[in-house]
Amino acid sequence: MQTTLFGNLGRHFGTGLLLTAMGLSASLAQAATVINMSYNGAADLEKNPVHLFASNVKRLVEEKSGGELEIKLYPNSMLGEEEQRMEQVISGPGLNVASFAGIAPLFPEIYVSAIPFMFKDAQAAHSFFDEGTYWQAAKQEFKQRTGTELLAVVEEGGFLNFTNSKKPIAAPADFKGLRFRAMDPSQVALYESFGASGTPIPWTELYMALRSGVADGQMNPTSYIILGSLYQVQKYLTLANIQYSDQFLVANGAMLESLSTKDRQALSDAALEATRLNREAIAQQQEKELAFLKEKGMEIIEPSTEDLQAFRSQGQPAYLSWLKEQSIDADWIDKALQDVGLSTVQ
Repeated sequence: MQTTLFGNLGRHFGTGLLLTAMGLSASLAQAATVINMSYNGAADLEKNPVHLFASNVKRLVEEKSGGELEIKLYPNSMLGEEEQRMEQVISGPGLNVASFAGIAPLFPEIYVSAIPFMFKDAQAAHSFFDEGTYWQAAKQEFKQRTGTELLAVVEEGGFLNFTNSKKPIAAPADFKGLRFRAMDPSQVALYESFGASGTPIPWTELYMALRSGVADGQMNPTSYIILGSLYQVQKYLTLANIQYSDQFLVANGAMLESLSTKDRQALSDAALEATRLNREAIAQQQEKELAFLKEKGMEIIEPSTEDLQAFRSQGQPAYLSWLKEQSIDADWIDKALQDVGLSTVQ
């Protein structure tokens, strides 16, 4: 009887310790700082590189902070469109992955990073953002204007490239007489510099515009060509490395300052590692995407070094003229061109 009594007491005591430990664990879990992270596109790891980046940031931050930080993901613009999400990250704690549409109204100088034919390959683009004086100055200026920090450049699909349904394009002269869909006035200027015409057409209307002949061609990363099934209405793909396709991780400045040194470092390190993982994933995925497009009947054209130089010599001046129309200070342009070894544009 005595043994049973002590045995029961022991079991109750052990159960009490277990419940106490569970309570402490739950309390610690509740004490984690929760940071919202918003971005556009579906929660699809295979089709949306921005979601892949966000998912890796979440995993890495929570690992590196030892559970002290928790990232809550809001894909598909659940917290609002570009302008709304930027307003949120400026006014309150949180993270936001913004496109040019979110950054440019606050910092139009961001368009300088999209000067066409500025990068010969992905490594050149990576070096530009990792080591260049333009990007360091841009981050400082953006912080001064908005109170937020640019933590990472999020690669979302490699380079924009030309497609069309009429003929192979290997050099600027091949554009003559063709009609292209444009996303903004800068693209119209680019097409016109090659002897083609550009017409603004929304993404939602692009497939039908290409199918009906309203436009002969367009430019996008291979991922978007597949996403929009554009290979069904486009025959030729020209790998011209037009513009590096990216978005930007923005963090509220006051939130960063409120974090401990350890947690802030965890967030910074996670953003850097997630950036590296995205670059690797996209490099591997692009090979698969090109193979897929070939299987679907697209002809892949790789311009020669001389032709790529011709694209740059004709296309860049048109874009630079557009930048001047936006009242972009020439110093920003000089910094960017010097970072990639292009002090002048012919």
